[in-house]
Amino acid sequence: MRIPILKLHQYLLISIQVELDDQTALRFQEDLLDKIHKEGSSGVVIDLTSVDMIDSFIAKVLGDVVDMSNLMGARVVLTGIQPAVAITLIDMGIKLDDVPTALDLEQGLDKLQQELEG
Repeated sequence: MRIPILKLHQYLLISIQVELDDQTALRFQEDLLDKIHKEGSSGVVIDLTSVDMIDSFIAKVLGDVVDMSNLMGARVVLTGIQPAVAITLIDMGIKLDDVPTALDLEQGLDKLQQELEG
């Protein structure tokens, strides 16, 4: 299963609405990096509102996606992080100190614009 990646101006928007398994997460990682490269996107908003829980592998892939996107010049904002997901990320030692977050997709877009303008 593929996670849809929408383009809005120079941004990419992703709302993860599916159960994340290892294969889906790895495919998402590849798809996102390819899309950043092809579109020359400067920013990405990843909405995790529908993600209730993640395991250690998915947590690592998510951290890697953020790092890889930044290396390619695309700033990432995470939105809608559920409590269980936040706990897993911290427990796994996934460092997202420099990653802006927001409560929802709309606020995430605003935050991304602020990050890129500032």
